[in-house]
Amino acid sequence: MSAHILVVGIDGVRLDTARAAHTPHLDTIEREGWLAEFELSTDAPTLSGPTWASVATGLWPRVHGIYGNVFSGHRLDAFPDVFTTAKRRGFTTFVGASWAPLVTTAYGGPMFASPSLLTFADGHTLGHDAADQQVADAAARALGQGTFHASFVYLGEPDEVAHELGTGAQYTAAIERADHRLGQVLDAVRARPRYAQESWTVLVVTDHGHRDEGGHGGRSRWERTAWLAACGAGIGATPPADVSHVSVAPTVLAVLGQPLIGESHLAGTSLIPERRPATVA
Repeated sequence: MSAHILVVGIDGVRLDTARAAHTPHLDTIEREGWLAEFELSTDAPTLSGPTWASVATGLWPRVHGIYGNVFSGHRLDAFPDVFTTAKRRGFTTFVGASWAPLVTTAYGGPMFASPSLLTFADGHTLGHDAADQQVADAAARALGQGTFHASFVYLGEPDEVAHELGTGAQYTAAIERADHRLGQVLDAVRARPRYAQESWTVLVVTDHGHRDEGGHGGRSRWERTAWLAACGAGIGATPPADVSHVSVAPTVLAVLGQPLIGESHLAGTSLIPERRPATVA
């Protein structure tokens, strides 16, 4: 069976709000696998740039060099995102995003350097609701029809709503729209003609939370708390004890059958128990 992994990043989702919201697709992932909460690294402020870079590279900020939402001083040339690594090894990759630094040269980007297929919809120009929908539409088309071994889909509206309006009802509604878009992409994957002959692993992760009034960067309870949900091929019923942002990159490589023994620079370990790397003295 051909192996595929989909990583969906939803920006700025507080776990307590997600728990109270109507999120049937996220709930299904947790039910079929698990959801784990964890604290952000203390290497950097609780901002999007450092945390998405840790997701992308499998490294902490002190190594990848991104400490804020301007990526000056980054070390992405030496430590590229895992989707670039996968492409260099012959795998096809898809990246869709609505935040410019992830996929354009804005603010020192791109973080994701050269996917096989890229979709970008600018949230600041189109509005974050519309931009996320364009990303979800494009991801559903690509993953429903194409052959991509590793994919990353970023949705940013919840974070932007929290910044503008705080973490009340409109924030909850934005999280519910993100869950609907998650479902749209998953439905497209499940409708693939060869889905029954394929092996899919799905990860959903957020980068940070928010204060009640909106905003983040500090170490309050809900700013520093993130979460990751996983299901599908190789994912067990309970999360490993060391789940964090740096778990994503080694999991992508493990799903693709890449020997992690050669990835000793990665800070995290794979979320797939039987494919976790051996300890090297």
